[in-house]
Amino acid sequence: MEESNPDGGYLRIATEEAFVIPELLSRWRDMAEQGTNSDPGFLSMWGGFYALSSSERPASIRRRLVDLGDERVADMDRAGIDHQVLSLTAPGTQAFDRDTAVAMATLANDRLADACRARPDRFTGLTAVAPQDPEAAAKEVGRGHDLGFKGVILNSHTNGEYLDDPKYWPIFEAAEALDTPVYLHPNTPSRGMIQPFLDVGLEGAIYGFSVETGLHLLRLVIAGVFDRFPRLKLVVGHLGEALPFWLYRLDYMHAAGVRAGRYETMRPLARRPSDYLRENVWVTTSGMPWAPAILFCRDVLGPDHVMYAMDYPYQYELDEVRDQDALPLSPDEKRQFFQTNAERVFALDVGAARTGAARITRP
Repeated sequence: MEESNPDGGYLRIATEEAFVIPELLSRWRDMAEQGTNSDPGFLSMWGGFYALSSSERPASIRRRLVDLGDERVADMDRAGIDHQVLSLTAPGTQAFDRDTAVAMATLANDRLADACRARPDRFTGLTAVAPQDPEAAAKEVGRGHDLGFKGVILNSHTNGEYLDDPKYWPIFEAAEALDTPVYLHPNTPSRGMIQPFLDVGLEGAIYGFSVETGLHLLRLVIAGVFDRFPRLKLVVGHLGEALPFWLYRLDYMHAAGVRAGRYETMRPLARRPSDYLRENVWVTTSGMPWAPAILFCRDVLGPDHVMYAMDYPYQYELDEVRDQDALPLSPDEKRQFFQTNAERVFALDVGAARTGAARITRP
């Protein structure tokens, strides 16, 4: 097989790439227009910019989210992306009532499975679930595995509830049993924390997404999720939602909190918080093609825990791909960053899937 990047000797696997099915997009629009979902974060994300706006950029994003065919592949070729790991975009099924959420997860997974079967050389899927029904979600993790999906997507909080609540742990149990990673993707901050962000327009990708998702991940750590499921693999985007820069302080202040005994939830853990972030968590570069931060994360988390992502179609910038191609890494390190880390974490065999496929022309 001829590598699609013969100079670098690696494939580019993009690991946080979004899609949505038209039925789900229509339901979000209806919820926003009819006022059946009054959550300010949902209305900020879909009731305003994406769902109702007719301006050029939101319309282009919506079109690309729905497309699982020619336009998406053409965009990949233009950027030099060999393979996308596809996941249902936020808020996924998690803004619905239980029955609607379960039905939408099933439909989205069936539709994604069709796309992956049609283009196994270009697409791999993550299983969408409805945490509103944890037992059904755990079963869907298994069904997604049978469909050939290589992980699970969770779009952070579910109507303001977080996955550190043990009622949601059947999802993690199923994922650990199948050795399939869970991608914890951002959502807008929950109703209980969003107002100060809304006041100044910081609730979205500029800051609110990262704060909300970093909080969620820390809640999982503090709740002992990784002690209960020590082989669980968790993936987060945007270079770990800033948490890699807090490793020292997380360890220091967690130990101080345990000693002080002020909080019932601040209990001793089997390891330091930073150990879970280094051993159970992988980070991707989605939306963060910034060399100093990438190199820092490789240094403090380990080069085998940092991998490439684009954040398509929300952040489709060809220069970002070129910038990451120019990272000061050896050819072997670039292959690890762009290809083999993703293949290992998601149990991919992209090289085999692309056998016989046409070579991509690099920009």
